[in-house]
Amino acid sequence: MRAAEQAGIEIIRIVDTPRPLAEQWQMAHGIDFNDLETAVPHLVAYARRKPVAAVLAIDDSGALLSARVSAALGLPHNDPAAAGAARNKYLMRRLLATAEIPSPPFRHFPLETTVAEVAAAVQSGIGYPCVVKPVSLNGSRGVIRVDDAAQLAAALQRLRGILQGSAYAAEFLVEGYIPGVEVALEAVLQEGELLPLALFDKPDPLEGPFFEETIYVTPSRLAEPVQQEIIRTTAVAARAIGLQRGSVHAELRINDEGAWIVEVNGRSIGGLCSQTLRFELTIPDERGEQRPLSLEELLLRQACGLEIGRLQREARASGVMMIPIPRRGILRKVSGVDEAASMAYIDEVTITAPLHNRLVPLPEGESYLGFIFASAASSPAVEAALRKAHQKLSLEIDEEIALQLR
Repeated sequence: MRAAEQAGIEIIRIVDTPRPLAEQWQMAHGIDFNDLETAVPHLVAYARRKPVAAVLAIDDSGALLSARVSAALGLPHNDPAAAGAARNKYLMRRLLATAEIPSPPFRHFPLETTVAEVAAAVQSGIGYPCVVKPVSLNGSRGVIRVDDAAQLAAALQRLRGILQGSAYAAEFLVEGYIPGVEVALEAVLQEGELLPLALFDKPDPLEGPFFEETIYVTPSRLAEPVQQEIIRTTAVAARAIGLQRGSVHAELRINDEGAWIVEVNGRSIGGLCSQTLRFELTIPDERGEQRPLSLEELLLRQACGLEIGRLQREARASGVMMIPIPRRGILRKVSGVDEAASMAYIDEVTITAPLHNRLVPLPEGESYLGFIFASAASSPAVEAALRKAHQKLSLEIDEEIALQLR
């Protein structure tokens, strides 16, 4: 909303809320994003009464709805099939394999598949170590590395606990584990051409059993040829899925065999992490001055067909730590925030988890404690600052107590 105001773009917010609840809460535009047969005609009818320049999803949940509505209105958009494939890890893996993009062996299963059936498939065609993952969750939720049959059985039990009774697809993948260092590429697509914005190193090893992301730092310290291979691989993967325009957030693993796609998402970087990115605006603002452009404003301007200038990230290194949740329980207190925020190179420390509420770590959890942002002259200095600031934080977490009423 701040970016829209900065760019002079009027925003009409559509919130993922079932219609009856939206009406009860007197929300003007509450829509159940999963009920496409109702949501699409409702939004199309609204947009024909009040014409819009673009329909933009800000996360995975609205990507397919945005594509369907844009198609019905004749607005520039990704093909709905491509938007769906970017949200579904199974469809994505199939398309990547068909395009002969380096991919691990994988198998797709309904949630009710027995442990014995899954174990037999792993033994015959995938091998250990392997990774169990739901087809439609993000943020590493439900993603578990397993090294043997006993761990596989335990992982499937946890995954069923996450998916049963939820609105998410009751399906999962088992795929071969990809060794190597992990990176994230932030980019935009302009009529099918991939324009890289930032390549993030993930300096903490992500080897399992869970894959909680912590530190992102840019610019990358990888060799330039490796960075170019990452960009080329992502461009080919986005093309294989069918993405043509808008934001792209890709996760890749790099090893001696090259760059391997973990995921390609038709959305921008999640959470508050976009605050690490600012871009040089090569067109003057309303006062005739140059100013930095946020990622959100860049995406809004692109969606509306406005000029975005040269896509050059500001020169200063930057990074973010997604503060991990150490254990399950009730968060009572976070100490040391001011001390952490006052340290050299730290830009901001934001605690997003509310006090006196439950903390749930991965693989069941779906959020972080908060975010630490830093910027400095070099990526190593940013990483060091993030780690030192994190050490200043201390948490008071009470164990949950279950009351049994008789």
